[in-house]
Amino acid sequence: MKLTDKLRTGPFFLDGGMGTLLQARGLRPGEAPETWNLTHPEDITAIHLSYYEAGSDMVLANTFGVHPLRYDPETCSDMVRAAFACAREARRLAGERERFIALDIGPCGQLLKPFGTLDFEDAVSAFAQIVRYGVREGADCVFIETMNDSYETKAALLAVKENSSLPVLVSNAYGEDGKLLTGTDPEAMVAMLEGMGADAVGINCSYGPDIMAPIVKRYLETASVPVLMKPNAGLPQQKEGRTVYSVGPQDFADTVTALIPEGLRILGGCCGTTPDYIRALRSGAEGQVPPTLEEKHDTVVSSRSHSVHLGDVPVMIGERINPTGKKRFRRALAEGDIGYVLSEGISQEERGAQILDVNVGAPGIDEAEMLTKVVQELQTVTDLPLQLDSADPRALDSALRIYNGKAMINSVNGTRASMDAVFPLVRKYGGVLVALTLDENGIPETPEGRLEIAERILREAERQGISRKDIVFDPLTMTVSADPKAARITLDALKMIRERTRCATVLGVSNVSFGLPSREIIGSVFLAEALKTGLSAAIMNPKSDAMLGAFFSHLALHGMDVNCEGYIRYASLRTYAGSDASAPILSTVPAESGKGLRYAVEKGLLQEASRAAKEALASGEDGLELIQNEIIPALDEVGKGFEKKTLFLPQLMMSAEAADAAFTEIKAAMQNRTESGRRCSLVIATVKGDIHDIGKNIVRLLLENYGFDVLDLGKDVAPERILEAVEQLHAPICALSALMTTTVPAMEETITLVHEKAPWCKVMVGGAVLTQEYADRIGADGYARDAMAAVRLAEKLCP
Repeated sequence: MKLTDKLRTGPFFLDGGMGTLLQARGLRPGEAPETWNLTHPEDITAIHLSYYEAGSDMVLANTFGVHPLRYDPETCSDMVRAAFACAREARRLAGERERFIALDIGPCGQLLKPFGTLDFEDAVSAFAQIVRYGVREGADCVFIETMNDSYETKAALLAVKENSSLPVLVSNAYGEDGKLLTGTDPEAMVAMLEGMGADAVGINCSYGPDIMAPIVKRYLETASVPVLMKPNAGLPQQKEGRTVYSVGPQDFADTVTALIPEGLRILGGCCGTTPDYIRALRSGAEGQVPPTLEEKHDTVVSSRSHSVHLGDVPVMIGERINPTGKKRFRRALAEGDIGYVLSEGISQEERGAQILDVNVGAPGIDEAEMLTKVVQELQTVTDLPLQLDSADPRALDSALRIYNGKAMINSVNGTRASMDAVFPLVRKYGGVLVALTLDENGIPETPEGRLEIAERILREAERQGISRKDIVFDPLTMTVSADPKAARITLDALKMIRERTRCATVLGVSNVSFGLPSREIIGSVFLAEALKTGLSAAIMNPKSDAMLGAFFSHLALHGMDVNCEGYIRYASLRTYAGSDASAPILSTVPAESGKGLRYAVEKGLLQEASRAAKEALASGEDGLELIQNEIIPALDEVGKGFEKKTLFLPQLMMSAEAADAAFTEIKAAMQNRTESGRRCSLVIATVKGDIHDIGKNIVRLLLENYGFDVLDLGKDVAPERILEAVEQLHAPICALSALMTTTVPAMEETITLVHEKAPWCKVMVGGAVLTQEYADRIGADGYARDAMAAVRLAEKLCP
């Protein structure tokens, strides 16, 4: 039986923790586990063998930490070769039944642009190098794991798909709130990963099985591919000078195997688990068979944070990011004024749009370059899914490649050239494809003609491996000023296509009124008729009061608006603004009252923040007052949203970047600036042996924006170097970060050294493997669970 068949059948057993067992065999604090492939191969082989003997169907080669950003190519190659030699020897010694070996790929330890410094293509290239080494060594599959950023996950999966034909399992590490570090929820991850062709998806690390179980259940409700679960053995604790975990093998197995009847197929363990845990899993699963894996038929698009379903409840797609008929927009594109484009996106989100259409096709514009740039920038300031709108396959390819999520793609049509150009892009990157009911002969004049094209497109899509759930049909809105029967034909075609194909539908509603006065009046009535006929998504103007009225009224009248909340927000703000078409629908105050520096910082608009600061300074406003009255309150507001989980890491970071852009202008204008707004100095570092500095970099950025003088020593920093920096600055605070359980001892060593040699310095700690209890046990003066908590803690510790 092929590996993929075994995964789909289940239960299938993975291995457990590697670092935990290496520490027991003498791995020193800060020592990289992957180096033991070369220096202690007999230990690596013995650990793999112990997992095979405990019942693992597959072990992960000890390549988690092997990455070109940490080692040179020759060293990476040697480590991967040695890792597979150890795993193959263990498999030989285990004998008997069929067993598998996976190439294990972990995170690179850096945050990707625009929130970090690593370019997306550089990440893809780095992962690709490791994939090629794994293919060379005969890996049975690739296991991408412990990813806490959806964008890095996409880079790794793309590298696998472009450099091998191996099956690939993808596992992400979630917080207790059910989201990745960068704010992505499980449904959005499933949508993106399935769209790109992952063979199995799931979660690992972070917490024990009890906390991870509800997240796994969300995967099971959403995924059409096998789901995996590889939890920690609870939380780490210090007892008698050694690290232990809170959940024993039997309790661990009871919680995990209880999910088999709900569909869990792939089981294993992560930090703190041992062969005893796998043995308990195998025993607990005996006799259990997961239910048959079924295809989910939901039509779903996603952004970096969440998913949007196109089905029974209509979805609003904002149409304003489009140069057609918009002189100001065309000028912004020609001048490279991305800030104007971003403002259009934000304003539509405030008015209730759930997806944003993005079209930048205009004379004199390199559409591929501009579409890619606009998509990148839009995803820094809004978390709405995007509809990439272009007739140029080259532009779609470029933008889809860097899109963080599962995009809506507008469009394909019934011509052979169009299908041959666009379908391969959907297969490679995933996406929900808008299919226009036209072909080489143009747009049919009858509903039946448009239905025939729709059915032909659907047959070809399914022949090329694209599911019907990823096709959305546009029966094409034509203007009634040119043909009085146009609207009726479109509505009849809409109904036929919806009933015959069982696919979702979309219409560009505004086209119906082209050439007529007071266009929004007839447009809103047509929208109401289309919604009544079963329209799934309306491409419309969220700034049109009449169109919004028709949309929200339909939802309320058809029981699609819980407690009429959407309609009430629309109506109350409409009253507040005196029916002003630019008043926001989903925010609590009109957007106009927030425009300016504070608004730009809150929304993460870098260009606008810089411009607003420059204009305020030019008008005579004091720089320090701008900081105290505009920038800091904006950061505080975003920080509160982050703490309440209404905003997430990308918004937090972009607000900090926008504040930094404003600070740059203020500093330039204040050559003799006082230091009255500065706080104390602080040394920050990722501890010895740990190459993951994403969290540390985020904390540094926020601390700097809150006025701290931060010395960032980087990652993999020895205790002695940290002490030296603390003594040189006489820093009252030292902040330490660690992601890996194997590097926590190095953190404890650093704390002890700093307290002994620099008793004036308070040490604060953070990282995915830490808890308040663990921080207390290793002697830290404070623990911060996230970036904003680190700011609050530093404010308390600052003398």
